[in-house]
Amino acid sequence: MSNKISIMLISGKREQLQMAAMVASVGAVSGNDVTVFVSMNALEYFKKDSDGKAPSDGPMGDLLVEKNAPGFMELFESAVELGDAKIFPCSMAVDIMGLKSDDLVDYLSESLGLTKFLDDASEGQVWTF
Repeated sequence: MSNKISIMLISGKREQLQMAAMVASVGAVSGNDVTVFVSMNALEYFKKDSDGKAPSDGPMGDLLVEKNAPGFMELFESAVELGDAKIFPCSMAVDIMGLKSDDLVDYLSESLGLTKFLDDASEGQVWTF
């Protein structure tokens, strides 16, 4: 039996980005229906020209780098490729940042509005990072 996992990702901090990616990838490869809504400070890391180096919020973030843990972007991509997760950029954030779909990493789906995300998320687990 699969569950619906909806993740609202708004943080630009390494630990929160990492935890969201771990929930998405483990949830997706375990057969769950996973949707990730990327907005606010998190969207910056999904641009093709991003270096993916999010600032740490504490010592755990530094340890993730020091111990060569798989990066959050790698985990999100695996969630899409191996588990069929869907990752949507927030349409408002995309507009505010002046982005086009070609500016964002290829494994993102088309932009999505918050109203639609919340409606789709109403029947399952919702996680915010």
